[in-house]
Amino acid sequence: MRTLLASIRLLRPAQWVKNVFVLAALVFGVRPSSPNAFDALCAALEALGIFCMLSSSVYAFNDLMDYREDALHPTKKFRPVASGAVSPLLAGIISIGLACVGSFAALQLPRGFALTAVSYLILNLFYSLAGKRMVVLDVIIIAIGFVLRALGGAQAIEVPVSAWLIVCTFTLCLFLGFGKRRCELAVMEAGGKASKHRATLASYTPEILSLFLAVSGAMAVTFFLLYTLDGSNPTPRTLIFTTPLVCFAIFRYALVITRGQLTGPTDVLIRDRPFLVTAVVWVVVTMGLIVYDKQVSPYLPILRYPYETRPTSQPV
Repeated sequence: MRTLLASIRLLRPAQWVKNVFVLAALVFGVRPSSPNAFDALCAALEALGIFCMLSSSVYAFNDLMDYREDALHPTKKFRPVASGAVSPLLAGIISIGLACVGSFAALQLPRGFALTAVSYLILNLFYSLAGKRMVVLDVIIIAIGFVLRALGGAQAIEVPVSAWLIVCTFTLCLFLGFGKRRCELAVMEAGGKASKHRATLASYTPEILSLFLAVSGAMAVTFFLLYTLDGSNPTPRTLIFTTPLVCFAIFRYALVITRGQLTGPTDVLIRDRPFLVTAVVWVVVTMGLIVYDKQVSPYLPILRYPYETRPTSQPV
């Protein structure tokens, strides 16, 4: 029973929340009133399950490769392989098994999705073997992994995906990734174990990571605004009114992560109440605007958007 529970922890089910990016195309690209909305929902959930399997395969393989370094970390030393609860051999078997099952399941969906899913697996294999030791490129690879999730979700339900959504996802995940490095550096440098735990931390400094956070955070907010203002998207442009929530979440994450008290985006989402409440409110408001756009729009200010020659009424 202990081994079973440790094996489940090895899959990191709490990290599956990251795979919600797979559902982005469903939320922002399919109208609830569309006749194929239910089929799209089923395909999107299947794609979500496949990425959960593939990401768990990656987590198991990464723990297998890093268990010696994880043993030096104050919290990661409790991971199943690093603590000895799961043997390296068993971790390898679980990783290979999940990769095979996930890849086979991906082949049952459109070819484009299968290619993207396999690319995600290969990219993360490269990350575990070499990419995580390359400064800046390590975070870029992680961000690309999230972009592949979003692209895969769009390919699974066969809808076009906005280019703004892709760059918004990429820059947001750059911001989250550099934030995680900033947190790791804050935790590990006090004990002088930063470079031993993660080689790239020897090259990062708090100042440069703070700069990267500022730049990537500003880019993420800017591209979110451009996405909401793009009239070619099926999403209601009233999403522009959620900008204060987006800004607060970005600033709150930067504030919390620089303290070095939490380990990364998932930890912040689960344990920081202001960030969690903001995320929940944004999701509820966004879904409300998408589902009840026609009912809500008459009560909102009339805005003139870029590229429009004439607004509905004279702008103030």
